[in-house]
Amino acid sequence: MAPTRLRRTVASATLCAVLGTTLLTTGPASLAAPGESTWTPDLAQITEDDANVRFTGGALRLAGEPVRAASAMHDRDEGSLVLAAHELATPANRIAATVDATVPGDAQLSVDVRGELAGGEWSEWTTAPAELPEAAKRVEVRIAMVNSRDGRSPEVRGLRLSAESGPQVAAEPRAAARSYRVYATREGLVGGTTANGHVIKSRDHFVALPSGKSLSPKNTGTYSVKVCTASRCAWAAVWDKGPWNIKDDYWNPSAQREMWKNLPQGKPEAQAAYQDKYNGGKDGFGRVVQNPAGIDLADGTFWDGLKLSDNAWVTATYLWTGTGTFGTVRSTGGGPVNVRNAAKSTATQVGMAGNYARAQVDCQVTGDSVTGSQGTSNVWFRIHAGMYVPKAFVSGVASVRAC
Repeated sequence: MAPTRLRRTVASATLCAVLGTTLLTTGPASLAAPGESTWTPDLAQITEDDANVRFTGGALRLAGEPVRAASAMHDRDEGSLVLAAHELATPANRIAATVDATVPGDAQLSVDVRGELAGGEWSEWTTAPAELPEAAKRVEVRIAMVNSRDGRSPEVRGLRLSAESGPQVAAEPRAAARSYRVYATREGLVGGTTANGHVIKSRDHFVALPSGKSLSPKNTGTYSVKVCTASRCAWAAVWDKGPWNIKDDYWNPSAQREMWKNLPQGKPEAQAAYQDKYNGGKDGFGRVVQNPAGIDLADGTFWDGLKLSDNAWVTATYLWTGTGTFGTVRSTGGGPVNVRNAAKSTATQVGMAGNYARAQVDCQVTGDSVTGSQGTSNVWFRIHAGMYVPKAFVSGVASVRAC
């Protein structure tokens, strides 16, 4: 199929070659003044934290590196550009996008949006036209691309965003973060590149979830999970998509799921396919599901954080779905921080928190003095019942109530 040139308002989750309709031609890419309700971002502003994209010949396209999510069909590369946050003049809950692009063959292109919520957290990524869970003054936009099976990349020449306020559907009250019992598998793939552009290291600390709605940009922990066994917990940022599916945000209410809306909230499609022969026992790619996995764990999270020796059922808590006081783990050497069962450096290690992971801080106690990335302190934060980390390794939290 020949490439199709698109100049259209984005109205579906994926732009593909059969959807070319001319609605609006965007002008040259330029930076808009802060606060405007319509703005045209600069697509050439690519940083090292973006994944497998380059701007050449007046267009944004894939850079040709092998960036493939854990669950992707491995003959196709992908990439993404996360644009700088844009400040609106007034809060808005509806964001639309108009794109000038060429999408060859069966390549894929989407424009995703998220908003900064009242508590400072970010909403999940939603494909434009996006309805945010609440009106936001700051929004971010992500351009995500997948090449065609014959290796051709989408080309994006221009993008225009517009924001407006409209009636809001009453959102589900946010309280405790959602937790579900899911089957965890080890990702491995050392030396490969995750969906957000991170090169996987030996004994790495991150997780994969089967939806891009919760994919953290590289070197951030915007979306992080707490994964627990009966005796240990690990905290890790979501840096990859998988296992099995890439459009299965099963932690969200059924009606809000990208796909598989007739499954109960908290049940991954792969689990339903494996246990109940849902979808003929196959995943979203048509592969026969060989295990009920709902989360993939990087080797360090699997072996060192949780001390697993085989795939296992765990309790996963999707921390961005709840409210509370959250801090970001920042180690001094880039590795994980030990989680202990008391506020002492010699206390038993009962888990690990990966660098950049977010953790909910319940309360604080006084313990051993520790020097870390945030200075020297004798304060320790409790981040789970009976589990503590030094304040010296947690940014973004000044103090909380005493335990």
